[in-house]
Formats: sequence, structure tokens, C-alpha cells
Amino acid sequence: MLPFSTVSGHISFMDALFTATSAVCVTGLIVQDTAAFFAPFGQVTILLLFQVGGLGILTFSTVILLAAGKRISITDRIIIEQGFHHSPSHDFKSLIKNIFVYALLFEFLGAAFLMLRWNQEFPFCRGFFISLFHSVSAFCNAGFSLFSSSLQAYRGDIWVNAVVIFLIVSGGLGFLVHLELRQFFVNLLRKHRSQLSLHAKLVLSMTLLLILACWAIFLGLEWNGALSGMPIPEKLTASLFQVVTPRTAGFNTMSLGALSTAAVSLLFVLMFIGASPGSTGGGVKTTTIGVIFAFLRSKLAARESVNLFYRTLPPAQINTAFSAVTLGICVIGLAAFLLALEQPGAGLQQILFEVFSAFGTVGLSLGLTGELRSAGKLIIILTMYIGRIGPLVLLLAFSRRRSRGRFEYGEEKVMIG
Repeated sequence: MLPFSTVSGHISFMDALFTATSAVCVTGLIVQDTAAFFAPFGQVTILLLFQVGGLGILTFSTVILLAAGKRISITDRIIIEQGFHHSPSHDFKSLIKNIFVYALLFEFLGAAFLMLRWNQEFPFCRGFFISLFHSVSAFCNAGFSLFSSSLQAYRGDIWVNAVVIFLIVSGGLGFLVHLELRQFFVNLLRKHRSQLSLHAKLVLSMTLLLILACWAIFLGLEWNGALSGMPIPEKLTASLFQVVTPRTAGFNTMSLGALSTAAVSLLFVLMFIGASPGSTGGGVKTTTIGVIFAFLRSKLAARESVNLFYRTLPPAQINTAFSAVTLGICVIGLAAFLLALEQPGAGLQQILFEVFSAFGTVGLSLGLTGELRSAGKLIIILTMYIGRIGPLVLLLAFSRRRSRGRFEYGEEKVMIG
């Protein structure tokens, strides 16, 4: 809200709150054009906010405590380790250091590669800032852009598309998967026996499956629709970009208004699933959907246990996966209902797209964001917040710590299905 943050010197409290929330929650929904409305100071502020949001508030606060020589309690260690890994880390300080090193390495490499393209179009300082801004925004899955039309002007630019897609996917894999992959390839070079964990295998397989399957589906749906008139290489590039970015990134190289209802429905699914645990992205996470698919497969095969990659999943994780999806659907349903009451002139598809985008911290919109009234903006702000921290965390925060009484009632069955 500082006067030198915006070109006009003024921004309303609600718009400032919406922008700050969208940046910290690495969503990318905007009520004011980042490129035209905000001055350089405001753009740098937004950059810092989604950098903090992407790496995680807990990570930054831990680094500050470590730098100040403070001790980290056992409870805090467990909280942070569980946020980034599926099992405890033996070297806590190394974990935090590696998270920062990997993030900065990917962001600066991405900025360097983007500069090779944008320094041909802009002066050096401007090209450097645009490249750095988009690199951090892509790796943090934030979706903020310094171009008013996002990346639509570069739809056919293979270089820009390839770099941004690589950054989005890398940021969405999760930091510990990166560390596992590094150790895996180091062991291969040293000819040592190495194996990825079940978590890493599930993240990598689900990510690859979602990208390839949805790419093929999107091409089939829009080949003679929104993609018609484009050269074949541009069709392939635009469709690939458009199925990668809904998984919490928020950039777009196509006009979303031109998409068919079926293609928009596909984006709903991708926005809801989101990225992977311990990453910069949101959504219910790829591993959650992978666990549910494994459960359904086990039931179809009449198996008692749920197996993945020759490993058995504990029942508690199955319950957690279904709880996350159920709570996510409830949050989206409630937010959509409230937004429909507040914005009676908006269509159902617009409302659902906006809510899915906010919950999945995606940042894509069918044009409703700029039309939101104050109450509508507040609904989306809360949805972005819940989507970023996760519905399970919110439930845990307000749930009873211990159950009352140690007893069980008699069993009685009901009809299901």
C-alpha cells in the first residue's frame, strides 16, 4: 500500500490484501495488472512474497533462527521434516541448506536461460529483471507475470516454453525428490547400488502420467478447436504448456475463453490434483491421487492390502488420502456456493474455475477475478489460504487433541451404494 509500490500511488486495502495473499500462497490470481499497475518496487515486493511463499514460511523462519544461533526444538524439527519428507532426516541443518541451494540454483539457471531470449528484446537490466521474475515465479509455481497477457506472446517460442515448463515441473516435484534423484545418479556414476524410495517413485510416475496423458487428451479435444489455425509444432507446444501450467503454476500461452467445456473440465482435474508434497505447489497432491488409485485397484483385484511398487501402504495413509480429497471437495463446494451468492451475474463455469484455481493455488481465471466485489475477493482470499496450508492442516488446527473416553459402540451395518 506504500505510494511508491504502484504507478498511480494508490491501491485499495482489499486489492493489496488480495495481491499479497495471492503472492504468499503462490497462486497468481490478480485483481490489478502486475505489469502495468505496479511500479518496480511493488513488483520486487511481489517477487519476494512468492519466493517466501514458495520455499515455505517454516523454512525461512528456521534459517533465520539457525543464522541467529538459536536452537530448534524437537517438536519444530518434526514439523518441518514432515513438511518436506516422508521420513525423518538424520541431518536437519543439511536438509534446510539443500532446500535453499536447490531453489536458488534452479531459479538462477532458469533466469540465465531466459535472458538468452529476452535480452534480445529488452535492454540488459530490464531483460535481467523480467527473466529473474519469471524464473522465480515459474519455479515457485506462482504464475505472476510481467506481461499483461501472461506468456501468450511467446506461445510459439520453443525456448521460453521449454525453460518455463522445466522450472514448473522441477518446482512441483518436491525438494526431497530432487535430493533423492541427485544421490541416485551419483551412486550410478560410482557404480553403487541405489534405489529410489516409494515416495519418489510415486511422485515421478504420477507426474509423468499426468503430463503425457493429459497432453494427449487436450490435443484431441482442441485440435480443431482452440488450437485450429496453428502450425503443428505450435499446437504441440501450446497444448503441452497448457496441461503443465494448471498444476499450480498459473501461466498461460492460450486464451482460456476459447477452450471447450471438456477442456476446461480437464483443467479442473489438473488444478485439483496440483503438485507433489514438499514442493512449491498446491492442490491435494499427486501422491494423494496415486494412493487412491492404488486403493481402487486393490479393491477391483479383491486384495485386502494396498500395494504400490511391491510395497504395502499402511491403512492410516489410505484414510489420510481420502480425507484430503473429501475436505478439498467440501472447501471448493462451499466456496463456490458463497461466490455464487456474492456474484449472481457470473456463470457456474466461471465460478467453479475461479474456486478450483484458488484452492489449487494455480492463478488461472476465465475473467472473473477482475469483476469480484469485496466479499467475493475475501472468499477467494480465504480459499487461497486454505489451499496453500492444506485442508488437513486447517482441520488439525481446530480439532480436539485427544478423544474423550476410551470406549467403542456396538457395530451395526448400513447399506452402501
